[in-house]
Amino acid sequence: QLELVESGGGSVQAGGSLKLSCVVSGDTYGPTCVGWFRQAPGKEREGVAAIFTRENITYYVEAVKGRFTVSQETANAKTTVYLQMNSLKPEDTAMYYCAADSCTLVQRVVAGRQGKIPISPETNYWGQGTQVTVSS
Repeated sequence: QLELVESGGGSVQAGGSLKLSCVVSGDTYGPTCVGWFRQAPGKEREGVAAIFTRENITYYVEAVKGRFTVSQETANAKTTVYLQMNSLKPEDTAMYYCAADSCTLVQRVVAGRQGKIPISPETNYWGQGTQVTVSS
């Protein structure tokens, strides 16, 4: 079982920056990926960035490459995963959700080849969501 608690988010103008945090606790001893999905009104939820925590390998979709950075730090048996978002655009406006799941080597290789993050939208582990609004 994993518990994810998010913080951060807010409103900025285009070109600005925001940083999201996700504290992960629970059973992280297996191969675990932690990442971020976003969902804009009327659109499907999409994964945008993730990190394979055991080896610090990161994954990004094309829309955020070069602008978003996912990182992690571990303290007191909890892992915090960050999403630093720079050069924000109005199209980045969405509800952002932290998510986690086990991720095998095959899942990670396939996701890398497809330009996706290796976390299934069907995962059971989600944060509560935080709103990011970028104005033009």
